[in-house]
Amino acid sequence: MPGSDVTATHCPYCALQCGMEIGPGVAITPRTDIPANASGALCQKGWTAGELLTNGERLTTPLLHGEPVAWDVALDYVADRLSAIRAEHGPDAVAVFGGGGLTNEKAYSLGKFARVALGTSQIDYNGRFCMSSAAAASIRAFGMDRGMPFPITDLAEADVVLLAGANVAETMPPFVRHVTGPRVIVIDPRRTQTAKLAWLHLQPAPGTDLALALGLLHLAVADDLVDEAYVGARTSGFEEVRTSLSAWWPERVERITGVPVHQMRQAVRAMAAVDKAYILTGRGAEQHAKGTDTVTAYINLALALGLPGRLGSGYGCVTGQGNGQGGREHGQKADQLPGYRKIDDPAARAHMAEVWGIAAEDIPGPGRSAYELLDALGTREGPRALLLFGSNPIISAPASEHVADRIAALDLLVTCDFVMSETAALADVVFPVTQWAEEGGTMTNLEGRVLLRQRAVAPPEGVRSDLDVISALAARLGHRFETEPVKVFDELRRASAGGPADYSGITYERITAETGVFWPCPTLDHPGTPRPFLDSFATPDGRARFVPVQHRPPAEEIDADYPLYLSTGRVLAHYQSGAQTRRIAPLVRAAPEPYVELHPDLAEQLDIGPGDVVRVSSRRGEAKAVARISDAIRRDTVFMPFHWEGANRLTNPALDPTSRMPEFKVSAVRVERDS
Repeated sequence: MPGSDVTATHCPYCALQCGMEIGPGVAITPRTDIPANASGALCQKGWTAGELLTNGERLTTPLLHGEPVAWDVALDYVADRLSAIRAEHGPDAVAVFGGGGLTNEKAYSLGKFARVALGTSQIDYNGRFCMSSAAAASIRAFGMDRGMPFPITDLAEADVVLLAGANVAETMPPFVRHVTGPRVIVIDPRRTQTAKLAWLHLQPAPGTDLALALGLLHLAVADDLVDEAYVGARTSGFEEVRTSLSAWWPERVERITGVPVHQMRQAVRAMAAVDKAYILTGRGAEQHAKGTDTVTAYINLALALGLPGRLGSGYGCVTGQGNGQGGREHGQKADQLPGYRKIDDPAARAHMAEVWGIAAEDIPGPGRSAYELLDALGTREGPRALLLFGSNPIISAPASEHVADRIAALDLLVTCDFVMSETAALADVVFPVTQWAEEGGTMTNLEGRVLLRQRAVAPPEGVRSDLDVISALAARLGHRFETEPVKVFDELRRASAGGPADYSGITYERITAETGVFWPCPTLDHPGTPRPFLDSFATPDGRARFVPVQHRPPAEEIDADYPLYLSTGRVLAHYQSGAQTRRIAPLVRAAPEPYVELHPDLAEQLDIGPGDVVRVSSRRGEAKAVARISDAIRRDTVFMPFHWEGANRLTNPALDPTSRMPEFKVSAVRVERDS
């Protein structure tokens, strides 16, 4: 146990939520009681996280039109403007945009604030850009979305782990320690740091992941590798999927993807030949206009091999954001109520009406998804005001120049942030808020394990929490909201009771005593559910569902004007939009600027050398960055990290019809040396 001058908490960054202790002088040391990093590992971002707390760029006073003002002045201004806009244009003229890094308490309060205090249906969050395709695919296959429905420590006992579009060696390095024993198969258009560690690397053309998954499943069927006993006992719908595979013979898939047939067969046979295997998907497979179907195809492969719901095997999504799992469970999504309930379900609405003390008919219906919400800002039928919590869409949204134009058209933009992000710089009102170690609250990591962040240091004078801001605005609009995280969590427990993500048996005391509790946990004496599918799936008949899907090309194909694929992603030293990490000196030294990675043959063809400034253009905009020459990337593809302004000017906002995920991972571009 930590000493009295040391606080046990968790990292502010990714969904591993590695355990760490904060000591005097905000010294960071890893904990060894949290399974995600029990070996004592932290990545470079974790080790330097203390510098976030002492950063000289902290905001410490509210800003109104760029000028410092008292808290009451700013709060009164926002409440008056919200009331006026709602009175003139209706409740849906006000929108709320949340984030996958907010605590469960904040996510819950934000959803309640939108629907109860504002009466608006217009709420969504940046997690729509991260895990939504995997969530949608998991729900239709298993009846429930819980990222990885097993403890991360199970992976170490596996024989084979397939990672489709997940570069864990750079995005969450401590994860790698859990897969040093199994044979690892990586599917990625780039030879990433994760691919370099792999036993086998399949390198498909961008946008062809779905075709590859169908080819792998075709081989499993053709080579008699299907676990027929499992399929018969625990699934439904396989015959329709079997029939749908006829067009995806391996030679055709090789022509589409560029992956040799012998490598496909090697991958499938490796998984089928062992007792314990996992298939995990990441953003590379999911951030497509067909991301839900792509993940479904990988789930179909996992089901055909008999993996999900078996001890030591399974399918999982490698959730990215710090509270990417919990953030999508408790009401900040456009179509959702707390406990992972559907907002159009009459029983869910009746339950929440009772918790909130309002009439069920007063709860708004579904609203716009994240990009559709941003796209509608300032339009005749769209929101006129936006309240933004824990997000920086000027950097992180697709077609970001267009999004910036839509934000500029608003009558009111209000942001809560602890630094002046690119989006906060455009705001009419900026509220300075606390960050991770200055406040308490729960996070739900990629395993579905609910964890407790504890306050370790006092915030700077003049800074308040997001919960304080929500409560103060709600009070000015005639409603009472709790500000203490534990009281908000107790209300969240009641709200989630009986829902798919049932937290009602979880308390702060239990989390501390048990170093995390897995949901669902419906009673105080329930042990939690680390592996929810061992006995049955969360479908009406208890069987997992095969769903037939078909490959289709990217929403935007390459042509003579834009002859190259652009793929985007993260680098080791930075996180999300970079608003935090680009202010940490050691991380800036490690990765000081954006870049364009291109193959040596392409560089020679375009007369581009290392360090040259390169202009990358798409149908939506252009960006400039220095060139990095590497044979780790395909000749027809360039890569840019998205932590800086530029990459998302280029990306395609085409949406998945089910998850409403934009197509971040493949856009058609032109590359030139900048004159």
